[in-house]
Amino acid sequence: MNIIEIKNLKTTYNGHTAIKDITFNISQGEYVCLVGENGSGKSTLLKTIIGLNKKDSGEIIKHIEPDKISYLAQNNLVDINFPATAKEIIMTGIQRHGKLPFYKKEDHIRFNEICKLLNIEEIVNRQIGELSGGQRQRVMLARALIRNPELLILDEPCSGLDINITKEFYKILNRLNKETGLTILMATHDLDEIENENARVICIATSVKFDGTMEDGLKMFQNDVERK
Repeated sequence: MNIIEIKNLKTTYNGHTAIKDITFNISQGEYVCLVGENGSGKSTLLKTIIGLNKKDSGEIIKHIEPDKISYLAQNNLVDINFPATAKEIIMTGIQRHGKLPFYKKEDHIRFNEICKLLNIEEIVNRQIGELSGGQRQRVMLARALIRNPELLILDEPCSGLDINITKEFYKILNRLNKETGLTILMATHDLDEIENENARVICIATSVKFDGTMEDGLKMFQNDVERK
């Protein structure tokens, strides 16, 4: 079952055509890696899908409710001196629009489940500024997951993190996809670190240039490297 259908999507940014003629569907349970060089339109595409950027033309058809989509931005926590604990930040992921931030019993149960899943139980009461880059990224992933989404969209989630943290983060995403059926759409430069053999690769350079399996995607990149 398709949970998102994108048809002939075009978005301009500051008078520049960032993406055009973008057409693809995402099925429930897929793990989709969006790749391309810097400036290829990956971030613009993701922001257009979630509504942060306004499309110029085309269609984005969502077969799930908006609150079942979670988004983890590339620069998700700019101010590490923000006066809040990891728990406080995670819990903002389930604040209901237009309502005071009171949490239900099931919200706290979900919080405990997510913290255990991501192995961050020991850091939840620490100030966010006290945490390492990898720990902060797990906190922000927990914030995205606490609402129990059906689709998780990530924009370069491991940008600026070292290789060991990156590998561990992708192991978590792989486990979420395989064990819970969470659908993932992620912009990444780290295709070699994705351990999901069933992942799908979509390469864009303003428009879609490749859409296929992980194996074929890696071959494509290897051929590009050899040509250069």
